[in-house]
Amino acid sequence: MESDKRRNAVKDAIEQTTKPISASALAKQFSVSRQIIVGDVALLRAQGCAIIATPRGYVMESKESGEGVTKTIVVTHRPEDLQDEIYTIIDLGGAMIDVIVEHPLYGQLSGKLHIFSRYDADRFFEKLKKACARPLAELTQGMHLHTIRCRNEETLERILHALSEKGFLYEKESSSD
Repeated sequence: MESDKRRNAVKDAIEQTTKPISASALAKQFSVSRQIIVGDVALLRAQGCAIIATPRGYVMESKESGEGVTKTIVVTHRPEDLQDEIYTIIDLGGAMIDVIVEHPLYGQLSGKLHIFSRYDADRFFEKLKKACARPLAELTQGMHLHTIRCRNEETLERILHALSEKGFLYEKESSSD
């Protein structure tokens, strides 16, 4: 198959799926290497396709946009509290869309998480361990942002309260100016 036709077929496959699809699965489907698929997706993105890479595979940006309340929160915690932070958010009904840090040299760095359940979280932790990777928050001594999505304001308030109680929510010191 010609590369242009394959890229269009890859785009169609990602658009038509209801779940993330991995580069390995696409490589198998199109009888090419995983790296060819990664390159195809990079070229599609450069052409303006709204394909995002999540820990579970590729999705179109609109696939998981969802409804409800979306908020970016600032959190800070020790590396050993990462699992507790994620479980707190998802167990109370939130979804973790991304993580963002402010790097002194590179500026804003972000990573798509798309963690909607304990299953997603556990897969994230397995990949983190297997890859011997470090979370982005370690670049900023634990301070980072998350975009979270909830079905309503009450759910958001429950999550914020729990994160605050655990000391994870970054709350600016009140000034007496």
